[in-house]
Amino acid sequence: MTDYELTVGLEIHAELCTKTKMFCDSPNDPDEARPNVNVCPVCMGHPGTLPVINKEAVKSVLRFGVAVGGTFADYTEFDRKNYFYPDIPKGYQISQYKYPLVKGGKIIDVPLTRVHLEEDTAKSLHDFNNQDTRNPNGQANGAGKKQENSLLDFNRAGVPLMELVTEPVIHNAETAAKFAKEFQLLLLYLGISHANMEKGEMRVEANISVRKAQLGSRTSKLGTKVEVKNLNSFKSVEKAIKYEFERQAELLKAGKEVTQETRGWDEDKEETFSQRVKEESHDYRYFPDPDLPKLFLSEIPEFDAKALKKTMPELPEEKREKHKKLGLKDGDIETFVNNPEKGQYFESVIKLLDKKLAPTAANYVLTDVKKETAVSNVAGVIAMLDNNLISSRVAKDLLATLPETEIDVKKFAEEKNLLQISDREVLKKFAEKAVRENPQAPIQFIVGQAMKKSGGRANPVILQELVVEMADH
Repeated sequence: MTDYELTVGLEIHAELCTKTKMFCDSPNDPDEARPNVNVCPVCMGHPGTLPVINKEAVKSVLRFGVAVGGTFADYTEFDRKNYFYPDIPKGYQISQYKYPLVKGGKIIDVPLTRVHLEEDTAKSLHDFNNQDTRNPNGQANGAGKKQENSLLDFNRAGVPLMELVTEPVIHNAETAAKFAKEFQLLLLYLGISHANMEKGEMRVEANISVRKAQLGSRTSKLGTKVEVKNLNSFKSVEKAIKYEFERQAELLKAGKEVTQETRGWDEDKEETFSQRVKEESHDYRYFPDPDLPKLFLSEIPEFDAKALKKTMPELPEEKREKHKKLGLKDGDIETFVNNPEKGQYFESVIKLLDKKLAPTAANYVLTDVKKETAVSNVAGVIAMLDNNLISSRVAKDLLATLPETEIDVKKFAEEKNLLQISDREVLKKFAEKAVRENPQAPIQFIVGQAMKKSGGRANPVILQELVVEMADH
C-alpha cells in the first residue's frame, strides 16, 4: 500500500481522580461496585438544580498543560453539547467548545490541538439472549447473542473527564500507540488520573484518513476522516489503525469513496464496523452554559502557570535525560521510567555511590535485587565490587541473601567467607592445580576451573595473569 499514505489524529479521554464529580459533590469513586449510589439531583439532571465547577479538576488539566508546554486560555467557558441518549440524563453534556482550557503543547514531538474538560456519561450494561446483534454503542455482542435490554449505572455520570486532541500529523500506527502510552504515563506521574484502560478510565479514539501519495510528498488535502471508537488497549490502537488503513486504501484502489462515519472496533474479529454517520459540530448545537460562570484564569492565583509549575514532579522525559547522562542503556531507562517504584529504588541506591557506578547499579537493581532489601545494603555490595573486594559472582550471591534490615555488608561478607582473594601466592596454587589438570585446555577454560577451585572468590584479573604466565612457560 505504498501508493497510499495514512494520517491519524487522536482524541483521548481520561477520567480525573478528584474526590467529587465535575459539577456536584457526589463521590468520584471508580471502584464502587454498587450501581447508582454515587448520585445526586445535580448529576441526575433533576429540574431546578445548578452545577458548580470543580476547582481541582480545572487545576488538574492546567497542571497537565504545564507538563506538555501548552498555553492557558485567558478566557474560558463551559458549553452545552446537545444530544439525546439514555446515558445523558440532562439531554446535554457539559463540555468546552470554542474556549478550551489549554491549547498547543506536544507529547513525543506530536503537537496537540487542545485539552479541555467535560463531564463523563453514565455506564451502560447490556443483557443478551442467544442471537447476534450490536449494542447501542455499536459494539459487537458476539456470535449467537442478541441484546434484550440495557441498564444504566449513573455512578460515572458527571465524573470529570479530560479530553486531549492531537493535530492530524501521525502517519503510522506504532507512533499512535507510543503517543497513547506516553500520555498515560504523564497522567500517572502527575497523579491526576489512574488511567486504567481496562476500567474505561482512559479511552482512545482515532481519526483516520487515507489519501493517494504524490511523489513521496504529502498533499495539503487530507482524505475523508473516519473515527474509530472502542480502543481500550494499546494493541487495539495499533491494530485498528492498521486495519482501517488497509480498508480505506482498498476502497480508493477500487475507485470507491470512503464514507465519513464513526466505526467501532471488534476485538474478537480484529476489524472495524460501521456505527453511524459522523456528526458535525453543528449537529450538537453548542452554546454557552448559562448556569456556569465564565472563567478568567489570569485572575485566579491558584491557576497561575508559574505557581503550578512548582507543583510539578520530575516528568518522564526529564527522567530519561537524567538517566541518559548517567550512561544507562535505553532499555534500562525505559524500565525505570515506566516503573516509577523501581526507578525510585535505583535513584536511592545511586545517591550513595559514585555516579560512574550507575550502569552497574542499574543492572543489579533490575536483575538481582529484592524490593525489600535495604538500599544501603545494595549500595554497599556495589561499592565492594568496585573496590575489588568481591567478585561479580559473589555480588549476585550476596544480593540474594542480604537481610531486609540495614547491616554492615563488608562484615557480613567476611563472616560468610565471601571476600575476594587477591593474594597472588594463594591464587597461584589454584592456577597451578587448574593448569596441571587441564594442560591442553584453552586459557579461559583453565581460568574458569581455577575460579571454581577458589569458590568464586579469586580476583579474576590476577588469576588470569597467573594462568597466562604459566601457559607461556
